[in-house]
Amino acid sequence: MTGRDRTVLVGIGGWDGAAEAVRWAARLAAGRDLELELVHCLQTAVPAASGGFAGPGPLFEDAPAAFPAAEDDLAVPARVRNEVYTDSAPALLIDRSRDARMVVLGRTGTDGFTGMLAGAATAAVVSNAGCPVAVVRGRHGDGPVPLEGPVAVGVDTGPNSEAAIAAAFEEASFRRVPLVAVHAWADVVCDAMERTARPVPVWETRRQPVEERLLAQRLDGWQEKYPDVRVHRKLVRDWPRQALLDESGRAQLMVVGSRGRGGFAGMQLGSTSQALIHHASCPVLVVRPEARR
Repeated sequence: MTGRDRTVLVGIGGWDGAAEAVRWAARLAAGRDLELELVHCLQTAVPAASGGFAGPGPLFEDAPAAFPAAEDDLAVPARVRNEVYTDSAPALLIDRSRDARMVVLGRTGTDGFTGMLAGAATAAVVSNAGCPVAVVRGRHGDGPVPLEGPVAVGVDTGPNSEAAIAAAFEEASFRRVPLVAVHAWADVVCDAMERTARPVPVWETRRQPVEERLLAQRLDGWQEKYPDVRVHRKLVRDWPRQALLDESGRAQLMVVGSRGRGGFAGMQLGSTSQALIHHASCPVLVVRPEARR
């Protein structure tokens, strides 16, 4: 960790569940001696009752009341800095993420009257941030945020999951809990041209030993680096996103990689990470391969 990434950023304005996100981030920041920065983005103009636009004055006057969790409301002590900006929340957080340790968001993002659909702001930050992004979700979405249970990580056969595995081991070690490494595959392939699914030949389904070796290769070396972390390997014959959604109901944190790239208009977020940030039953940490950690 460098001197430049000593901050945990929490997006306040525009995110449902921001209070839970602040408390979750405060525990992380206090435990790792990081600074917690609450970033509240206010729009410079909003539609007024007369049909025109009101200036930013009233918004700044109401800003203190808009923060869902003040310093004295945090569950654990942390060095907190409140900042109010008039920038677009996704654009600001993406820019600030280049010098941050982690960005933390509530379970659903919006971007006010600018037209981004609910959740699009969250996907924009996850797809473009320069550091890992945590979306704090509770049991069944808006239920209590779990503080017990293992850390789980989705492991695939490509290099996309390498950064996620590294982050998952670090999180499990920090929390002193086991790590569940989930590797899933399906014996059905999709024909993109005909939009149909078909079973693969029987000989192709005898993949258990092959998948076991692939999972072992992905974890090789990390268990030596983190000898304090007890690892449970879990192979599941199912679609990866369904397997990880199921596992999120038992975990306190789910870690996944992402293939997200590009600007807001051309945003591409992997279907598995997209499903998790919107439907998981625990906080989700998305680690892009190119994002610094």
